[in-house]
Amino acid sequence: MVFSDLFFLFVFLPAFALCYLAAAWIDRQIPMEETGEHSHLFQNSALVVFSLIFYAWGEPVYVFLMLFCVLVNYLAGLGINSQTGSARSWALALGLIGNILILSTFKYLSFFTQQLNALGIEVADPKISLPIGISFYTFQSISYLIDVYRREAPVQRHFGNLLLYISMFPQLIAGPIVRYNTVAHEIHNRHVTSSDVAEGMYRFMIGLGKKVILANQLSEISDQFLANSLQDLTTTGSWVGIVAFTLQIYFDFSGYSDMAIGLGRCLGFHFNENFRHPYCCNSITDFWRRWHISLGSFFRDYVYIPMGGNRSHQALNILVVWFLTGMWHGASWNFIIWGVYFGLIVTIEKYTLLRVQRYIPSPLLHLYSLVLVVIGWGIFYFDDSSRMIHFFQICFGQVGSFHDFVTISSLMDNCWLWVISLLFCMPLRQWTGNLLQYITHEGSLVHGSLLFISRLTISAFLLVLSVALLVGATNNAFIYTRF
Repeated sequence: MVFSDLFFLFVFLPAFALCYLAAAWIDRQIPMEETGEHSHLFQNSALVVFSLIFYAWGEPVYVFLMLFCVLVNYLAGLGINSQTGSARSWALALGLIGNILILSTFKYLSFFTQQLNALGIEVADPKISLPIGISFYTFQSISYLIDVYRREAPVQRHFGNLLLYISMFPQLIAGPIVRYNTVAHEIHNRHVTSSDVAEGMYRFMIGLGKKVILANQLSEISDQFLANSLQDLTTTGSWVGIVAFTLQIYFDFSGYSDMAIGLGRCLGFHFNENFRHPYCCNSITDFWRRWHISLGSFFRDYVYIPMGGNRSHQALNILVVWFLTGMWHGASWNFIIWGVYFGLIVTIEKYTLLRVQRYIPSPLLHLYSLVLVVIGWGIFYFDDSSRMIHFFQICFGQVGSFHDFVTISSLMDNCWLWVISLLFCMPLRQWTGNLLQYITHEGSLVHGSLLFISRLTISAFLLVLSVALLVGATNNAFIYTRF
């Protein structure tokens, strides 16, 4: 089940909302605790049940894997909290090894056996299918153990609450990667106001529009040029196809993050931002500070800094992080190449561009960054190395013809889509918000009324148009659910 699904929008979500509101009413009948807070027992229970249903909808057998993963981390967390000295480190190590073994078995075992077979070492391929969202919930489990070990967050003594943190359906299958210390307090103590619900619903509709109105339509263009045989692909067609994919993956993934953040806000959880207009970057380093922020901060805080960060062996630390970033995205050589590609660029920028970029015109920096990003998405797209090589040969005019009528038709027929997509890569919400504050005094009745009416109108428009496009849609899966 995905957010941009009619069943989710009109069956699952309303059913969950009704049960959650009923649970909230029951919680309010329970006498307040000594802290002066109402219990969230029934609300959390409802959220856990619906999260398990949400995950089990596509592949019920892997619910038991997730439950096992939660149990491993629950016991490891208790061990870390109850031990002292080296015993705490051993408890952390065992918990981390458990998470890495689970992730490696289901995500990388088949890949490693294929490589051994390619080297002439015959090993049976287990052909294990990849559980949806395993990369996200294992990383969240790791963040829980490390936060508890560093005493940055309290240990979770209630198994159900840890299950809630790891399985919470708004961010379960495609992020953002929510760090335990971000929501530890809100699991037990959270307050939802009408403004939280309004802001959350608006954010959800923005994400739904990104996914259905933009990403799904852009996927048809990218598939037209890239998904089939490349024999008839022209140089201009290859660039149109990969630029379409560049926009598609942004609106697809950022749209999911917007929906996750919006749903979390409606429930009283404040997830951190995962995107900050990455295509407005002026360097590759800047791009990765804006793209998939939760993954970048995870590797920074749990890998890069512990390895020495900027203090020692910086270049090596960067390359290790980017190798792991590539591996995290998938068990395929193109992801490893993609990670090393960006790792090398970021490393080179540390010693060159970043030291002189204030002297370089911003348009040139922006163009430089976008070209390298688009090439990177070309590496990311093709998991077949021969197809990848052939694609880049076409891109740079080494094989095939330069131009064709199909490319012109794709550009002209989808002119509205290209224009809107490019506009929405920019911080339009920030600009319009600043304009509204300039026209009306913030906090005034006029400002509040205009804000309410505009958000209500935009939300209704996005919902109606998205539902219309979803009826009969054939391509609606989120790209990042396969990671």
